[in-house]
Amino acid sequence: MRLRSGDPETIGGYPLEGRLGAGGMGTVYLARTASGRRVAIKLIHQQFADDEEFRTRFRQEVSAARRVSGAFTAAVVDADPEGAHPWMATAYIEGATLSERITSGGPLGGAELRTLAVGLAEALRDIHRVGVVHRDLKPSNVVLSAEGPRVIDFGISRAADHQTLTMTGRVIGTPPFMSPEQLQAPRDVGPESDVFSLATLLVFAATGQGPFDADSPYLTAYQVVHEEPRLSAVPAELRAVVEPCLAKDPGARPSTDELLAQLLALPEDFGAGAGGAAGGAVDSATQVLGGGAGDLSRSQPDQVGPRTGSRTLTGIGPGLRRRWRSVLAAALAVAAVAGGVAWLGPDRGAGTQNTAQGGGPASPSTGKPLPEGFAPWETSVRGGKGIPDELRCVPRGADLYCGGGGVVATRLRAADGKRLWTVRSPGVPANGMHFVGVTGTGTGMSTGGGTGTGGEPVSGAAASRGEGPRAAASGGEGPGAAAAGGVTVVGYRIPAESAPEQVVALTEAGKERWSAPLGGESTLLTGRTQSAVLYRGDVLSVDPAGTRIEARRAGGDGSVRWSRPFPPGTQCVPYAPNPRAARLYALCASAAEVESVQVTRPTLRVLDPADGRLGEPVQLTGRWRPVGEADGKLVLAEERMEGLDFAGYSAVALFDPRTGKVAEHPLRGADGGAVTVDEGADPTVVAGALHFVERSGQVYCVDPASGRVRWSRQTGVEWASAPVASDGVLYFGSASGRVAALGAREGELRWSSPPRVESPGSEMGATARVVVAGRAVIASAGGNTVFGFDAERPPSEG
Repeated sequence: MRLRSGDPETIGGYPLEGRLGAGGMGTVYLARTASGRRVAIKLIHQQFADDEEFRTRFRQEVSAARRVSGAFTAAVVDADPEGAHPWMATAYIEGATLSERITSGGPLGGAELRTLAVGLAEALRDIHRVGVVHRDLKPSNVVLSAEGPRVIDFGISRAADHQTLTMTGRVIGTPPFMSPEQLQAPRDVGPESDVFSLATLLVFAATGQGPFDADSPYLTAYQVVHEEPRLSAVPAELRAVVEPCLAKDPGARPSTDELLAQLLALPEDFGAGAGGAAGGAVDSATQVLGGGAGDLSRSQPDQVGPRTGSRTLTGIGPGLRRRWRSVLAAALAVAAVAGGVAWLGPDRGAGTQNTAQGGGPASPSTGKPLPEGFAPWETSVRGGKGIPDELRCVPRGADLYCGGGGVVATRLRAADGKRLWTVRSPGVPANGMHFVGVTGTGTGMSTGGGTGTGGEPVSGAAASRGEGPRAAASGGEGPGAAAAGGVTVVGYRIPAESAPEQVVALTEAGKERWSAPLGGESTLLTGRTQSAVLYRGDVLSVDPAGTRIEARRAGGDGSVRWSRPFPPGTQCVPYAPNPRAARLYALCASAAEVESVQVTRPTLRVLDPADGRLGEPVQLTGRWRPVGEADGKLVLAEERMEGLDFAGYSAVALFDPRTGKVAEHPLRGADGGAVTVDEGADPTVVAGALHFVERSGQVYCVDPASGRVRWSRQTGVEWASAPVASDGVLYFGSASGRVAALGAREGELRWSSPPRVESPGSEMGATARVVVAGRAVIASAGGNTVFGFDAERPPSEG
């Protein structure tokens, strides 16, 4: 729909291209970012800007959306709920709503119905794990994208630590899909209400009718509260799962974790053909932003929104606290505007090359060779459940080892991407749980540099000091190193049932050496989903009971080499800046702080890799997270909070393990003025400096010893990952497959490549997606895509 007279030309600096829809509360526009990414912007009608009740609701909508992430929710690109004319931008998506799909194609059945059920249950699990209750789960708030279902519209959601806002004189919710308690006492609803709504939605998907449908909303509401659901047309296997979810008593319903486990146990073809005209073609109509702060009329289909990171976790149970950062790291899902998948551009073949992009100079010759027989390539590696999860890779000799989420590990040939073997994980992937690493001396290390043996970025200087891949190639990896002639590949397995995650050690041929269950609070204490740490040939982790740190030999049978209990009253996790770092550390906090998910007084200890002895505790005050090593000192970044929400970083600190002293410095520009860095990728120390990457693609290069910003540049890559450094060049990647190369010293843009996959990726806290093998750049992208190209001939736009 074209823009009309009186429509703005830009909103928040985004040029508008057309209207997507309008309703009583706002108008939704199609726009593009500076890098060409399409976004949908919801602009609230001016008359509501002065309505403090409405503005409070819109503010809560944006806040709730920024707390949520997961494979089946969506992400916020930008928002200004405090402005004179509030607005919110989300990534643009194509796909029909579930309501439209059932209307046009009839009820779902078989694998299509199972995929929907599992995806929605996982979405709710992720929503609830960050303390948010959706409260308006219905068919028009589910978008069927090519990547799977997306839950959208957090317009009436509630955070566990926020008072529920009841809008005066306005109905909140949709009766056929509301729970009894939501109809009777809307201020008191919890996650159990969403479980009830999900069950009604699945009945609708399987039969074309809700379990409480009646001739009017009032009769429907009465049936929800007082009558039993009508389930006779629901396939028997699904009925056994959803019927307990429809209990009138919230306490009698299963949790989302239990519900997800039950749905995963359903056979792929359950109920096929039982629901009527199942499996009709999905309408590919463009989606328009949903209602959010009121219902935007959907003369066109619904639109979806993105992830944004936030680490507000009040009231979350132990199951989340072990993995809360992985849930938030990507952070998706903004509100009303709909849960959007970011379609970032056409699929581009790997063969299109040129010598320079982005208006900067061409990448200079590294003097290093390409892998023998190299040609640009691209491949995709699916996980155990067929649900894509972004991989991370480590170069080793002539090959790459990659893993993450649904893939324990896969071995690819660096020259052409040929897959030599893949070991899959049976469970649903967890955001941010990528890959542990590779150790041993069997095949030698790639000569490319750019990443440590565990996938941790290291600079060329670090490599020359014996902290990076060349050191690993030379052997001497410590007491736990793999047996001579044996490489050990270490990854994660997520069980299909509700069992602890496992660390798995494989041979270079993909055969399992050993596995062990994992516990601990790594995401809470270090800010990263790093339940296992690879350090000098040992795998360090916390036991499943969460009482001690254990070190296992990566090679051999994985037997426990030492076990060290936590100091009384605390919980700890191991941390290594990279697998060949100068020191190994433990991050600890009181059990009370861990239980409250509010760690503001952590302690830092040096951890002896020989026997696990813990050094004297060093008290930190504030929300500090370790981000790497510089000159043998541990670098930490201080998280900046806006209320209860994580918003970025404000300071840097250096811990000297020789003196036990911590030197803190606020982030400052060249003029000495304070600098605040917005949320984005995982802060990382490479090429002797600390690098922050905002979700907009802005990069800050900071001196870790002083907190001064050396330079700041725009990569043009939104949601860029942490960088990796090789031969004076920093490489940044995104889930869409964009890669940008910047000079490490001055930050000048050498080149940037176009997107190559359609991806919902907007992962908050993204670790490095790029590795370098000789002159070959290897990058991972959404959909478990991995691709390689010549650094001197990067892909071009066109």
